[in-house]
Amino acid sequence: MLFNEDATPPVLDLPPAIPELTSEEFRLFQGLVLAESGINLGTKSRALLVNRLWKRLRALELASFSSYYRLVKRDPAEMVRMLDCICTNETRFFREPATFDCLRERVFPEWMAAADAQQRSKTLRVWSAACSTGEEPYSLAMMLLTAFPASAGWTIDVLATDLSTKVLAQASRSVWPLERMAAVPIEHRSRFLLKGFGPDKGKIKATDELRSVVRFQRLNLTQAEYDVFGPFDLIFCRNVIIYFQWDTKLKVIDHLGRHLAPNGYLFLGHAESLHGVTDRLESVKPKFFRTGEERAGHSGLCILERRNRQTAL
Repeated sequence: MLFNEDATPPVLDLPPAIPELTSEEFRLFQGLVLAESGINLGTKSRALLVNRLWKRLRALELASFSSYYRLVKRDPAEMVRMLDCICTNETRFFREPATFDCLRERVFPEWMAAADAQQRSKTLRVWSAACSTGEEPYSLAMMLLTAFPASAGWTIDVLATDLSTKVLAQASRSVWPLERMAAVPIEHRSRFLLKGFGPDKGKIKATDELRSVVRFQRLNLTQAEYDVFGPFDLIFCRNVIIYFQWDTKLKVIDHLGRHLAPNGYLFLGHAESLHGVTDRLESVKPKFFRTGEERAGHSGLCILERRNRQTAL
């Protein structure tokens, strides 16, 4: 190859440099994220915030994080996109298997016995309060449809909510990589999951039967009121409150209590605790809690209503 020393060297199309996130900018985003989502970004989250928001700056051709902050403050749609970027959405089918063992061994037999004794209806309402890409609510739906068949008169309703619109859109499609199936018990695979072929090879999809009992909705757990219709026999709010400050934890547990049925169950994640948060729940097993009306001799009351018997609403 011959080289022309007089030729103009080619111009390299380099990506723009990532702007610095100043201490003041980080403080502003910390306050904004906390106010809008309840998520407390510690000092170690600074690099994470840069990495996750930088794509939005590039897409919007903004030169600084201050410019993006001002945009987010005045644009509700961009606020949602920002929260989508920063949310951690780790999940998988039948995550923390001991939780599902507890359902199968303790909770389900209790519901069956109560229905047989005509002490409860055969409608089961369940809420996955941080559903991410859908694996948790669909795991619950698989178990419920198997244990409580429609042929025996049972009706299953699973509500799945999340703060992130991005993961809700993915959850609604109900399509995942094939390797996610490995965590699903063999007895559920052929009935509830379809393997893709052709352009969908390497993917799995929930069957129509499974999808028919799960519905998705965006919900911010830190908002003043929840736009959901309770009560729920079971609420999963796992690996969520660990990210909240103390006052936010109190508020979220109170709000969840409004929608928990008498003797309903609240399941937390393995790293979470209600120690000091509320004394209105009876600990059934580590990390599993229930309302205590049966123990206290009450009926038809949920947590917040019992708490407010001495305080006017």
